[in-house]
Amino acid sequence: MIKESIEKDLKAAMLTGDKRLVSILRSIKSAILYKEVAEGKRDTGLDETSIISVLKKEQKSREDAVDLYEKANEVERADEEQYQINVIKKYLPEEVAESRIKQLVDEAINTLDIGTPNSKDLGAIIGYVKKAEPNAEGSIIARVVNIIINS
Repeated sequence: MIKESIEKDLKAAMLTGDKRLVSILRSIKSAILYKEVAEGKRDTGLDETSIISVLKKEQKSREDAVDLYEKANEVERADEEQYQINVIKKYLPEEVAESRIKQLVDEAINTLDIGTPNSKDLGAIIGYVKKAEPNAEGSIIARVVNIIINS
């Protein structure tokens, strides 16, 4: 579904002559193709979860580039990377709100009968939350749990 949407949007961008959009969509499509080949799934293609993983990795690399460009005062390059991030986000599922993650962390602590959580419980809590909300970002979950542990 995501891959087909990217291909459709790529064709439309090519028809309209939007070179900037064509460039990022080709880059995304290439990253997906590379992963398919690496996993030996060129004929069958990747499942949606794997495609989302590829897109998140692409997004993360561009976020890192934005930070570097901003530190180097390269505003134009940072803006271009931010544009690419915005295009990638279009194909990712909506992020889970931090309030929902907090609710699931509290639920995990109660359900898993943890009592007062400590750093040893981090993995179990993250696993519980990821199972309930697969699109929840692990780093956000860890941050919420660390706030609870350190409070």
